[in-house]
Parts: sequence; structure tokens; C-alpha cells
Amino acid sequence: MGSSSYSTSSVNGFYNFLTQGLDELHQSFISHSFMSVQFLSEVLLSIQSFHSQLTILVQKLPLPVGGKWLDEYMDESSRLWDACHVLKSAISGMENCCSAASTVASSLDTHHHHLNPEISRQVIRAMNIYQREILVLEEENKNLTETRIEPLSQCLNQNIPMESKLNGFSGFRGVLHAMRSVSSLLLLILLSGFAYCWSASCFQQRDMEEHGGFGSGLMDSMARLERKVREEIEQGEGQCGILLFEFRQVRIAMEELKEELERREGYEEKVDKLKGWIGMLKCGVESIAGQIDDLVDEIVQGRQKLLDLSSHR
Repeated sequence: MGSSSYSTSSVNGFYNFLTQGLDELHQSFISHSFMSVQFLSEVLLSIQSFHSQLTILVQKLPLPVGGKWLDEYMDESSRLWDACHVLKSAISGMENCCSAASTVASSLDTHHHHLNPEISRQVIRAMNIYQREILVLEEENKNLTETRIEPLSQCLNQNIPMESKLNGFSGFRGVLHAMRSVSSLLLLILLSGFAYCWSASCFQQRDMEEHGGFGSGLMDSMARLERKVREEIEQGEGQCGILLFEFRQVRIAMEELKEELERREGYEEKVDKLKGWIGMLKCGVESIAGQIDDLVDEIVQGRQKLLDLSSHR
């Protein structure tokens, strides 16, 4: 990330690092399709980069052995770890839907020269199975995220402690509070893309004027990204469910192809379109699954590093 141009050896440097990272994500959001794999991949990379820099900063601060700062760090990293596993479960369900969609496309490839009414009905049945799997997946994801969305929204809405509290543990408490707020927003975006979006109201409009505890620049950058996400969801008529762009395109392409088959009209172009989107979704989902594994490894290593550091100070 370009944010690495900032020195993160100080508390203020870390705030600047978060601010520039969020600004880069805002730019990425504008230049990519709404909730595309490319954008969500950058969100994941940002969380990993922020967490990695947090771990580096902690090693440079004069913190006491053990103590409350370590407990607070462990709580935050545990929350991140938990969210990663919700995302992994959602990605796994998406991979199953990819397989069902691929089955439809390959059966059409096999029979495209002699698509008689019976074979056409078989293909439509396979499409119905795929559409049912999506409904089941969204219901499962809805239940999975129900307990996660509220705590993340609460983290975004929480009042920032007084400056004296933020300065606790050589400024570490403020850094951790900033990290919690930023990661809550980014996890909410990821869950909306891959698992389930309840509504645009998850991304509320906030008054950031009073939130200067760790720099108005950081709060402004958070508010700008959150506002942009909310506006995009509202423009989609408050759409809910899985918002991942490529996932939605596969659904649309499948519906268009189904209509063509039911009318028994020319469908070859629609098959090619479906296959193209399935390929992009499959490739994207595999890439994201690898990134989530990398983030989990990063969290585990960071926890171990700080445990070791604390015990030897």
C-alpha cells in the first residue's frame, strides 16, 4: 500500500498511516465496480497491513510487562480472528454455488448441438437447484452475520474516550481504539460483500465533528468511505443479501439464460456470458480465500509476538 510512505514508529505516524490507507480505499471504491472482488481484496489487504503495523508499533512503545494493554490487544485481535472465520464460512458457501453454476454451463456445452425439449427441461431444473442454493446460502449467511453486524455497528457508533484516556499506555490505548473503529468499518464492508448486507442503515451517517480524539483527518476519511458505501447501497434501492459484484452478475446471467431457454430461442451468447462471469467469480473467490488465510496467520503471529515481547520486557 502507498501508505507505507508514512513512518509508523510513532502514535501520530500510525494515525496518518490509517488515514492514508482509508483514502486509498475510497479512491479504489470509486474506480472499481461496487463491491467488486478487486475492491474487497484491497479492503482485506488494508486490514492485514493495519494489523501488521500495529504489531510493529507496539514493539516500539514503552509498555509495561503484561498488564491491561496486552489484554486489550488480545481482545481486539480475537475479534478480527472471529470475523475472518465468518468470512471463510461465507466464502465456502459461495464456492458451492460456483460449482452448481458451473454444472449448468457445462451441461449446456455438452448438449448445445441437440438441445431438445427434454434436455432443455433438465438444464432448467439444474438452474432451479442453483437458485435454491443461493436462497439457502443467503439465509444461512443472514443468520451467521446477525450476531456480528450489531457489535460492529456499535463499535462505529461508540463515543471516543477523552484525550487523557486515549493517551494511556504511551498512546497505545488511542491507537487500539482507532484500529477498532477502522477495522469495524472494513469488516462491515467485507461482510456485506461476501456474507450478507442487511441494509444501507448499517452504514449510518455520523457526525464526526466532535471526534477529534485521534485526529479529525482519520475520522473524516472513515466518514467519507462509509458515506460512499451507504450511497451506493441506497442507489441499488436498498438492496440486501450478498452484494459481491461478480456473484450478482452470475445470478443475472443465469436468469437471462433461463428466460432464453424457456422461450427456446438463441442462447449461445448468454451461455458465453454466464461462463465468463462464473470464471471471474471462481477465480476471485479462490484469491480471497487465500487472503483470509494470510490474515488469520498474520493475527496468530502478531498475538504470539506480543505475548513473547511482553514476557521478556
